[in-house]
Amino acid sequence: MTTQTETARQFLFIEKAKEHVDELAKKLGRRPLCNVTTFGCQMNARDSEKLAGILEQVGYELIESEDADLVIYNTCTVRDNANQRVYGRLGFLNSMKQKKPHMKIALCGCMMQEDVVIEKIKKSYRFVDLIFGTHNIFKFAELLCTMFESEDMVIDIWKDTDQIVEDLPVERKYPFKSGINIMFGCNNFCSYCIVPYVRGRERSRSPKDIIKEIESIAADGVVEIMLLGQNVNSYGRTLEEPMSFADLLREVEKVEGIERIRFMTSHPKDLSEDLIQVMKESKKICRHLHLPLQSGSTSILAAMNRSYTKEQYLAIAERIRKEIPDMSITTDIMVGFPGETLEDVEETIDVVKRVQYDNAFTFIYSKRTGTPAAAMDNQVSQKVVKEGFDKLLKVVQDTAKERTKLLQGQIQTALVEEVNEQNDSLVTGRLSNNTIVHFPGDASLIGRIVKVKLKECHGFYYAGEMLQEV
Repeated sequence: MTTQTETARQFLFIEKAKEHVDELAKKLGRRPLCNVTTFGCQMNARDSEKLAGILEQVGYELIESEDADLVIYNTCTVRDNANQRVYGRLGFLNSMKQKKPHMKIALCGCMMQEDVVIEKIKKSYRFVDLIFGTHNIFKFAELLCTMFESEDMVIDIWKDTDQIVEDLPVERKYPFKSGINIMFGCNNFCSYCIVPYVRGRERSRSPKDIIKEIESIAADGVVEIMLLGQNVNSYGRTLEEPMSFADLLREVEKVEGIERIRFMTSHPKDLSEDLIQVMKESKKICRHLHLPLQSGSTSILAAMNRSYTKEQYLAIAERIRKEIPDMSITTDIMVGFPGETLEDVEETIDVVKRVQYDNAFTFIYSKRTGTPAAAMDNQVSQKVVKEGFDKLLKVVQDTAKERTKLLQGQIQTALVEEVNEQNDSLVTGRLSNNTIVHFPGDASLIGRIVKVKLKECHGFYYAGEMLQEV
């Protein structure tokens, strides 16, 4: 079945699902309410926008509260505590559903791709109405119909797929910026990571479909896009006519109306010289590169199956700093991987000091059942983990603060994203390098790119003053 045929088929199910929702609306005497709660990464956030688009089409009103007629949890399973949060929220929903028998509960996302999770839900959470995974989100309207027509729990989990279905509805969270999936899945199989098992093998969207989507949202007022993939640097390898990520960026930059281009995540082993030159020469690519390190120890990197050494990573970072001096580099760092010693943590700290990260997401290794690392017998004691984590975190924070200070007094452009949550006389903007700035303004500025003088550094963000619109 072609993707065009599947798209047409799913639009038929959208119409059918709308009939079910209209019938529910008559019984309730109002438009049914729906909540989509997203756990995890930006890929999940983008998936939730796709779900929200279909829900709007079939007649639901989207709300923030979980006190709704349909609640959907789009789950993450990168760390075990994410699973536990979902189980805790399900207990809360059960009490709500007992008061509202018509209420429906649906679960989707990465957590649902684990067999042990499905068995637990079937046994202990029988009140859940619909379960689906990461590979068949495009079937959501069809699954809604099945849910309405069935008295039993509906489970539709695919182990894998090579199918990409285009042109289904999307409800963006922000009118001025948007994520764009350029690829799905991952081929890297880092030994600690569950993602390749729950999101499948790598598959790239065609550049034609990507550009078409970007042109469409640009015409709708979007000025900033985030190109999304588990490893954007390997984009295009599965296409019939292979295309590099650098070449894709060149095409994206041509789209009129798009003023800022971001992307994540970049795997260091696939970051090419061509990509560095594209970032250097671009007028639209933001001066922010997220380049996950995970560990600065070559032996730990090998155990993680990261496919680069400490020296290779440092060479890449040095090259970026040399070619693009104003590039902000952020990273992910893990502490407590099996076999890691305090000496290994010192190797990581050495990388932090030499690269001078603008920020880093630092976290403690979490054993994930089903990954090679979970079966390793040299798990690290909590005492050693805490000692290493605390020392690393201090260096990361001190370095990031010093990097942020470098912008003091500069004039930069900021995309205004929202009215400040603590002070409604201020708005919050994001610089090209991803630094946050707060400055006087009102809601009329949201979605605009303005010039801001960075007057006062407050650790990781700035207080500023708007000069003029760009």
